[in-house]
Amino acid sequence: MRKQETSAMSRMKKDCLWFAASMQEGFGYVKAGFIALTKKLTARSEKEATEADLMAAKMQVEAADAAEETKKRLDKSM
Repeated sequence: MRKQETSAMSRMKKDCLWFAASMQEGFGYVKAGFIALTKKLTARSEKEATEADLMAAKMQVEAADAAEETKKRLDKSM
């Protein structure tokens, strides 16, 4: 019975950490979108607006990569 409790707790801990990584990724997307929007609104030229879009895309990719790396480490450790 003790082993099942430990396994269940381990699984629940992993699920919570997985959820936290996904939430962090989502916040990264929101942050990138917000920053890009503010930079586009204050852009003085088309070039600055395009740079804001590229920066947002880069930030979103970085957020996704960080979340994937965290999830891979969780899979290996548990």
